[in-house]
Amino acid sequence: MAHEHKLEIFRGLVKFKSNTQKIWGVLAFLTLITAVEVVLGIIKPESLTDTYVLGMKSINWIFIILTLVKAYYIAWDFMHLRDEKSSLRRAIVWTPVFLVLYLVFILLVEADYIYEIYKDGFVSWNF
Repeated sequence: MAHEHKLEIFRGLVKFKSNTQKIWGVLAFLTLITAVEVVLGIIKPESLTDTYVLGMKSINWIFIILTLVKAYYIAWDFMHLRDEKSSLRRAIVWTPVFLVLYLVFILLVEADYIYEIYKDGFVSWNF
């Protein structure tokens, strides 16, 4: 049974008249987030590169969060998750979010361990 897709984004804050307008609106939103990432990567503000949160620079956390926002929104809009039941949406969206956060945690812990071994251990830097 076919049904009309919702022509709105941001939970109804912005409404469009056609699918073409909606695609352009989503493109503009994703382009804006990407532009923020690129500008932050080029400028690298000292306030974000010198501040550490949970063992990682603040700018890296911003990059991870913005990337997760883009991935979530792509799944939400282009995979039409907004039209599905909430349990399916949660299963599809939250599982990768938790797995990415777990991967980031593991990488941070292991990277810090390797750094400490090379810094204070018997093995010296050979590269």
